Amino acid sequence: MSAFDYIRSEPGPAPLGLIVLQVDETIEADMRALLPEGQPLFVTRIPSGAEVTPESLRAMRGQIASAAGLLPSARGFACVGYGCTSATAQIGAEAVADLVQAGVATARVSDPLTACRAACAALGITRLALLSPYVASVSERLRAALGAGGIATPVFGSFNEPVEANVARIDPASTVAAATELARQGGVEAIFLSCTNLRTLAAIPEIEAATGLPCLSSNQVLAWHMGARGKLPGRLAQVRSQA
Repeated sequence: MSAFDYIRSEPGPAPLGLIVLQVDETIEADMRALLPEGQPLFVTRIPSGAEVTPESLRAMRGQIASAAGLLPSARGFACVGYGCTSATAQIGAEAVADLVQAGVATARVSDPLTACRAACAALGITRLALLSPYVASVSERLRAALGAGGIATPVFGSFNEPVEANVARIDPASTVAAATELARQGGVEAIFLSCTNLRTLAAIPEIEAATGLPCLSSNQVLAWHMGARGKLPGRLAQVRSQA
């Protein structure tokens, strides 16, 4: 056997970390499209239920720290995101942050619920039309959590889909049609498309063109907020006029 010396290279910019639900098929591609080119992003998966219920969402509480612990331990992370809007509403954003930091070295944590609140604050939005893929028992807790942060959801609609695998199959055209119909009801300042597994990036420009309202989505605001918290160089994909 030949033994060789090697030159140790610099590790580069601090990476972002992302905890993705086992059943999620959408968030990874969205995040790589939204984050600055070349930004390191490391992903770990967390067990999640095939059906979305308050109980299956809360069950992830016991797995968050261990999932975070599977991210590379040799790197310090600029920010780690937990990729589930509805589970954050069930577990609580502060509890999610504590659990992530129990598993991995990072000073900053984000999640889609916290990111939505931050984006709404940046844009001066207090009244949302909310579109969810999930059943009422899941969506009601999310609406309450947004309300506790000063964001009313007087207009609400859902695809009433209990099976997570089916959420990734919802065609963006269906999302455009549903969100446009919600906006027609009036009395809101923006639209929020909830769920990291819902395919929203192609739908957002169409919704904004059809309604004249800002349209936010879970993955869009999460990428923006993680970048802001991680103090990333360069320019992130915009959340409307804020970047």
